[in-house]
Amino acid sequence: MDTQLSSLLRDEPAAQEARDLLSRCVHCGFCTATCPTYQILGDELDGPRGRLYLIHQLLETGKTSKGTWQHLDRCLLCRSCETTCPSGINYHRLLHIGRRLSGALQAPPLSLRLRNALLRGMLPYPRRLGTALSAARLIRPLLPAGIRGKIPARRTGARKKSFSSHPRKVLLFQGCVQSAVARDINDATRRVLDRLEIECLTVPRERCCGAVHHHLDAEKQARKFARHNIDQWLPLLREGAEALLVTATACALEIQEYPQLFNDDPAYQQKATELLQHCQEIGSFLARQDTRKLKLASPRAMALHLPCTQQHGLRSGDKVTELLSRLGFEVRLPTDNHLCCGSAGTYFLRQPRLASQLRQNKLRALEQTGAEIIASANIGCLLHLGEKSRLPVKHWIQWLEEFLQD
Repeated sequence: MDTQLSSLLRDEPAAQEARDLLSRCVHCGFCTATCPTYQILGDELDGPRGRLYLIHQLLETGKTSKGTWQHLDRCLLCRSCETTCPSGINYHRLLHIGRRLSGALQAPPLSLRLRNALLRGMLPYPRRLGTALSAARLIRPLLPAGIRGKIPARRTGARKKSFSSHPRKVLLFQGCVQSAVARDINDATRRVLDRLEIECLTVPRERCCGAVHHHLDAEKQARKFARHNIDQWLPLLREGAEALLVTATACALEIQEYPQLFNDDPAYQQKATELLQHCQEIGSFLARQDTRKLKLASPRAMALHLPCTQQHGLRSGDKVTELLSRLGFEVRLPTDNHLCCGSAGTYFLRQPRLASQLRQNKLRALEQTGAEIIASANIGCLLHLGEKSRLPVKHWIQWLEEFLQD
């Protein structure tokens, strides 16, 4: 797709980057066939190819519109199109640039700006989020049903255990939303790794991975979080911790893509690249370990939802599926496994109608596998699916720890 930049954008580095990325598009439309929003809405502009045309038009004219912002905002950033694209287009980067330039050329509606500011000011900060959730639970019966269902119940009865010190040590990323609403995921991870004689270390001063700000078009703040975390993690990894493990696939993907945040900062790009050698999603890490000490008490049939960040971002879905099968689970993948569940970070809050339809489709497919439990690997997906699922939904490492032989 040949693009001539508008005089308004000719000296804008992001516009030049977008022009170069667009040049790889051959208009084949393979991406449209696997796009969740296009399948529901049937509008070319709500598919990847149509959104690329909108970005192309924006770059050439230096103009945007409310319609452009709406179509770009409806994108889940699930990256299913990237898995399908024969030209290897970096679609998610183009979408970020398109949203940012569109917002710069014409401010989005005030309601959208306030919504995004609220999400950026709340979700990445566990204490704020925890306080807000505690208050929301007190008035939960008074809230509208649509809001009431999105308030996760307080987790109780978490098992405590003292852990042994082991020569092998890893850093275990806590996460922001996950540490506020589902600490038991990392607790289960610690117990599983303890069986393998691996000690989990926490880093008290680490912060949000930056994904919330990044996906809400606040890259400056995302880079600030990334710099802080890099400075906290790298010294410990250099001192002997063998990996930085992440149990939420969205966070793992964001951290593994830190180098892309620092194209204009060579020093931190080098540090981020060094970090990349150590950051691993928990499934990919366990897939390379001797797991003979992890035996299930009895075989279990599991309906496995692979988050988009795992399938289309990390590309580690096959590793996790093989790992769980090796450990003794009967893994059942749903039909149209490549399609998003609708959570997509903050998407289920920004686009509730579309997110609900995608969730309904995903839960139907998961339940049709005939399994009695549902597993996933990302906190957003777990909360979103769990809100309406008739089957119990947990992170797969929680199910693993629960069913292990004593």
